[in-house]
Amino acid sequence: MERQSCLNDPTLPVVADTSVVINLHASGCAEAILDALPNRFLVVSEVRRELEEDRRTGRNDATALNALVASGRVEIVPLGDSGLQDFSSLVTGPATQTLDDGEAATIAYALEHGAVALIDERKANRICTERFAALLTGSTVDLLAQDNVQGALGHDRLVDAVFHALRYGRMRVLPHHVRWVVDLIGQERAAQCPSLPRSVRSA
Repeated sequence: MERQSCLNDPTLPVVADTSVVINLHASGCAEAILDALPNRFLVVSEVRRELEEDRRTGRNDATALNALVASGRVEIVPLGDSGLQDFSSLVTGPATQTLDDGEAATIAYALEHGAVALIDERKANRICTERFAALLTGSTVDLLAQDNVQGALGHDRLVDAVFHALRYGRMRVLPHHVRWVVDLIGQERAAQCPSLPRSVRSA
């Protein structure tokens, strides 16, 4: 059942996109996850701004993020000059080759500082593969599957964390993670998660 996470170098900081922060909050055990993770956990200012704007929809992810920042578990970081250049290149151009501000800023910061970019969306991952082959990327599932995190949560709490991230955070799962997720939470719970592929939910 265990999956090898890409977060296997504790010296590398990780920088999380908006969706990852939302999923972390939805998991119900953000503090335990971040306490177990050996890496510095960073969020760019643009992601914090996106979460603040989401307050209009009734979501309280910004409040949860601010609490994690206040406790010292998360650092808010700005883009430098080279990061701003990469950011600009990722938000301007054809729709198929551009990203929203949070994703673009997360990738730009990771490029600028040699961090691991945690991004869930397929389009963002495709663009990283095509344009930034040397960039290290991961996802929310990689965060949850990290060895220290799995050990700290234990099996039952890990199952609940993954299910809650799917159910309430609508966590996107990349194709190579789908089988691990379904095997972990079980078919009955998988059927309740609209963000999983339909073929998996109806199996």
